[in-house]
Amino acid sequence: MKICVISFDFWGYDHYIVDALRSKNIDAHHIKIGDVTHSNFSERATNAVSKIFLNKNLKTEKRQRFVTEALEKLGYQDQILVMNPDTFDLSTLQEIRKYTARLITYLYDSLDRVVVDEKKLDLFDKIFSFDIADVEKYGFEKLTNYIYLPSCPCEKQKPEIDLFYITSYDTKRVEFIKLLTKRLLQIQARFQIIIIGKKGWKHQLRNAFFKIPENLHIIFSIKKISHKKLPKYYKNSRALLDLTRENQYGLSFRVFEAMALEKKIVTDNELIKSYDFYNPQNILVLNETCNNLEKSFFETPYEKVPKEIYNRYTLDYWTDKVFRLNEKTQ
Repeated sequence: MKICVISFDFWGYDHYIVDALRSKNIDAHHIKIGDVTHSNFSERATNAVSKIFLNKNLKTEKRQRFVTEALEKLGYQDQILVMNPDTFDLSTLQEIRKYTARLITYLYDSLDRVVVDEKKLDLFDKIFSFDIADVEKYGFEKLTNYIYLPSCPCEKQKPEIDLFYITSYDTKRVEFIKLLTKRLLQIQARFQIIIIGKKGWKHQLRNAFFKIPENLHIIFSIKKISHKKLPKYYKNSRALLDLTRENQYGLSFRVFEAMALEKKIVTDNELIKSYDFYNPQNILVLNETCNNLEKSFFETPYEKVPKEIYNRYTLDYWTDKVFRLNEKTQ
């Protein structure tokens, strides 16, 4: 069987899907358009002029050509999975459609946050979504993100802090973090928060926290941390913080990273209570004032997720379901 995954791969997760397929002896390939950039200053300058005066993004066009040229080399595929369909022109998706009898997409952003034209969605034979609201509204098939990390029992770890969080700058999140840090101080919890913003935002971020002492391990950075390096940070904490984005009604990868590493979760996502792995011993849903967070939550032991439930969130199960590799998972 030949399967191709086509994506921008913003965060570097999608290659795990290809690796999982290859482990099942499937001829799998990844067309990653995120790797396509301008090769020199001249191309960047030309693209800037084109965007301003012609309203044309030459880099986008280059990426679309990269996809069709890659498919020409690979040939016909039994199945093609397109992630981030919003990043592709309609004409490119129509061309991709010619190379397979089964075209699939997985939406790990809500349509409220990232709009995808209806004409594009109509090209797909199957649409999966992690977002409960979109599943109910549009009839997509519900499918969460997946566990991609190898499991690591909590007994083999020696965390030194209670709570860890890393996030990109967002005004709503920063305001909530300020509220949460006050509560963490009250209960004398140890924590580390990393907020990543664009160049020039560092001073702005520090001003947002001007009433908080400098020794609280709040780090402001313009340098991104690869998700491959995150487990090192995660393992040093008893719990991970996961805050939702606006109009998000699904579970982020943070939840599944926590499951793999047997970490507790502190979150503002009320919908997590509807999932079969929810356990108040492991997961705390914060109220609006954060005053339901107690130090005892970090001090009580983690309760392992039953194996039969855990397995339903693994990448192995995810690929079987998406590509219909095992009818028992349908």
